[in-house]
Amino acid sequence: MIDAPSVDWFALSPELAMLAAAGVALLGAVIVPRDWIRAFAATACALGFAGGLVAAAILFWKSGTPSLEVSDAISRDRLAALAQMIVAGSGLLAVGISYSSRRRVEHVGEYYALLATCGGGMAFLVSAGNLMTLFLGLEWFSICLYVLCAMDLDSVPSLEAGLKYLIVGSFGSGVLLFGSALVYGATGELGFAAIADATRSAGLDDDPLLLVGLAMLIAGLGFKASAAPFHQWTPDVYEGAPTPVTAFMSAATKAVALVLTLRVLTVAFPELDELWTVALAVLACASLAIGNLAALVQRRVKRLLAYSSISHAGFMLIAIAAANELGGKALLYYLIPYCAASLGAFAVVAARERELNAPVTLDNLAGLGWERPLLGVAMWSFMLSFAGFPLTGGFVGKFYVFAAAYERGWSWLVIFGVAATFVSLYYYLAVIRAMYMRPASELTLAPAGASPPREILLSASVFVAMVVNVGAFFAVQPLIDLAKDAAQSLPL
Repeated sequence: MIDAPSVDWFALSPELAMLAAAGVALLGAVIVPRDWIRAFAATACALGFAGGLVAAAILFWKSGTPSLEVSDAISRDRLAALAQMIVAGSGLLAVGISYSSRRRVEHVGEYYALLATCGGGMAFLVSAGNLMTLFLGLEWFSICLYVLCAMDLDSVPSLEAGLKYLIVGSFGSGVLLFGSALVYGATGELGFAAIADATRSAGLDDDPLLLVGLAMLIAGLGFKASAAPFHQWTPDVYEGAPTPVTAFMSAATKAVALVLTLRVLTVAFPELDELWTVALAVLACASLAIGNLAALVQRRVKRLLAYSSISHAGFMLIAIAAANELGGKALLYYLIPYCAASLGAFAVVAARERELNAPVTLDNLAGLGWERPLLGVAMWSFMLSFAGFPLTGGFVGKFYVFAAAYERGWSWLVIFGVAATFVSLYYYLAVIRAMYMRPASELTLAPAGASPPREILLSASVFVAMVVNVGAFFAVQPLIDLAKDAAQSLPL
């Protein structure tokens, strides 16, 4: 007879809240009158994310001492709770961005159910305590995203994005799974802490099986974080997927992938830190170079933001590569304004798409700042945050990232990051210029009809994202304290 493990249901409450919301939304798609499905499913999904946010906040408060739960399968600590708060907040904003999209009513219930299920998978992933739960959580949310990317059945780019993400994402998951198998073969352990103990006690620092397994784990996580050279899927998928899905992916997926990378490498492989820190520094440089240089020539805004996302993966990898307490704080702080700015920027793109019924480019973005002042002001705040200007959270985030690298003694990495930031000014400021400063001789007629449609929820989501982005600059100390408490869950 097998003894069932004790389950800490409170530790699983954020995931359970989102799963419950998904079930209600899916049930509503069947039993609710057709005209009410959208409102019912969106409300259920929003309540699920709100419940997950509250549960994660309480968990953060109550989890001062890290512990392993459910037979050491998941970690109950403040690192997981903070990441779950970021995921739930991103999901809540994504619901507001999605509500007014021109989605066929027969699939709208499934859309919100998949969105909530995806959030639950991400919340589960960031609390993974061993290689098995890591892979389960990864596939849990990845399968949902594959379907969400291809959700617009009438759009060829959406179907293409779903197929590309499925193929490349499956390859990335396979690499990660094979790497996990090699690590298990070398150490005989699945738990992150147990892998570190086995490596230390058996002297496996130079074991080829373990080293190859570690390399494949980094590659698999690099796929999910869209870090170069594992970024090939990112521009096409971000451009082809429905814009609200892209917004959620750009924020939540990157957040959980990077937090998981930080946890796995610092907890499971502290004995090999001389190897993986250098590897991550190289990936960071590649991401900064490829992301920024490719963004310079983009005209479509979604594709430009996709390459921007790759470059920001580079900045956040610098924080992980620093492998010190300041780097952990820098990553966790950086994620808050970055996720807000990314969600907000794609929300503005979604609003312009619905207005023009055409892909958004730097050309047809002209005049947006004057036509829709809230969206215009918010968009330039997001662009300035991406570029690291003062009065935005992006400035403080980059400062802490560079400080972490400098503390490690990697001045060369700081110089590379500063140079990449200067390069990025060209295309971030080009977006602001397109909205406000295009001369009359450059303007062309846009395929717009009457006045822009009223989208109260989308505008509210953009406003909240802007408040978080700018507020992160003025509320540095409270957020840094949150990040510090979360980073103390790790052996940094």
